[in-house]
Amino acid sequence: MIRRIATRAAAVPAVMAVAAAAALTVTTAPSAYAVGENSQCTHNWANFGATVGKNAWNFRSGPSTGYKSLGYLYRGDKLTVLCSRGSWDYARISSSKSEVKKGTKGWVRDDGLVNLAG
Repeated sequence: MIRRIATRAAAVPAVMAVAAAAALTVTTAPSAYAVGENSQCTHNWANFGATVGKNAWNFRSGPSTGYKSLGYLYRGDKLTVLCSRGSWDYARISSSKSEVKKGTKGWVRDDGLVNLAG
């Protein structure tokens, strides 16, 4: 009988720790997913303007080189950055010299962007 009571008493802190971890997980959900812009984003931005600083910079369907290219962006093209994941930015094209149409949303690596402004 004493042994059974000791086992239950030891289990209570473990159950409380699991419950606390579950509550913490719910409160730290990625903000971009919560607002619904793009489920792959981890940070929302307040519609930052950006300019492409390199020529033939891929505009992709997802945040890695494994995703298909939607077309190329060129130096001077304008984007509105909506959110990001790591070194990739999810953006909408404001003006472009390429075949990618204005208003198209996609992913671009942030090291090819310059003049970020909020």
